[in-house]
Amino acid sequence: MTWDVNAIPLALYVHWPWCIQKCPYCDFNSHVAKKDEVQAYADALLADWQQQLPLLSGRTISSVFFGGGTPSLAPPNAIAAIIQRVKQDTGLLNGAEITLEANPGTVDEAHFEGYRAAGVNRLSLGVQSFDADSLKRIGRIHDDRQAHRAIELARRLGFNNINIDLMVGLPGQTLALALRDIEIALSYSPEHVSHYQLTLEPNTPFYARPPKHLPDDDAADAMQQAGHDALRTAGYDRYEVSAWRKSAMLASRHNLNYWQFGDYVGIGAGAHGKLSFQDGRIVRTVRPKSPGSYLSAMQVAEGLIQNEITLENRPFDFLMNALRLREGVSSDLFTARTGLALTVLKEEWQCGVQDDLLQPVNGRLATTDVGYRYLNGVLSRWL
Repeated sequence: MTWDVNAIPLALYVHWPWCIQKCPYCDFNSHVAKKDEVQAYADALLADWQQQLPLLSGRTISSVFFGGGTPSLAPPNAIAAIIQRVKQDTGLLNGAEITLEANPGTVDEAHFEGYRAAGVNRLSLGVQSFDADSLKRIGRIHDDRQAHRAIELARRLGFNNINIDLMVGLPGQTLALALRDIEIALSYSPEHVSHYQLTLEPNTPFYARPPKHLPDDDAADAMQQAGHDALRTAGYDRYEVSAWRKSAMLASRHNLNYWQFGDYVGIGAGAHGKLSFQDGRIVRTVRPKSPGSYLSAMQVAEGLIQNEITLENRPFDFLMNALRLREGVSSDLFTARTGLALTVLKEEWQCGVQDDLLQPVNGRLATTDVGYRYLNGVLSRWL
């Protein structure tokens, strides 16, 4: 088969792995920064982009996301160099969303001004909580005062698209504290809120040695539900499992591209990508995970691993993303993004409808309320 890949949005993810210290719950690819590696890594990102450019077939980049790690440790000139190179090589969609994740403990005016001048127009602030004791218990480098200052500084410098990350189920957290975090966040009228539970991921210090005074599952669920109610009452819309937008125009466009099975190129240590080609192939890419291995690979223009998504695996890959969206996706999108007829879903989908987990296909692919709560079970039908 062949299809027009230019009809599929193409985003760019840039991974900045360096942190001041690694949080004990974090299972992301992050490492304590060494000064002599920062400039070499910034140069390697540009080399990575150049190496993958031939795979992009001249397609325009629709959004950019600087994730980590702690991208707010990156020199503004490094961020600017990447954005400028993208503009020169492929172009950026007019009004493209350019997001940078920021840790409130690394915020200063010069960096924020530099990011804004470089073209960053959306900040995702890893606040997690406005309670100083809760922040200490989860090993964050910032306190409550720095959390407030980061938001206030971003607003003063003209950032008008801000996401605030909040977590529930923290050690020692009560329902009252969890709701207070929501109340404080809403006082800043953020355009977007990410609201999710702390999970103890394998290969993290918290998994090996769980912190004391963790709320049990029922208590954590109650905190999350109360937070959902407060966000909904304040007029926010839950459009994805943990994502809340102030209006339809303020959804994370970059993340929507993931959830709608769009394409993306990933540069940086451990960065993943997904690319569709005119000959019908869909390929996932990944770079070496450790910064040292990544830097070595960039010096010899190697290290990009490519794995094709087989026809058999495409239904699961598509639905794993699309059904995270509360309203699901257009059923036409399934064929447009996978190259498969909708009929390949028929048997499993019908069983899901009978079990009241999936909605009948009526122009959309979506779960029921019950299915949304038990999404992993729904998806297991296509494994």
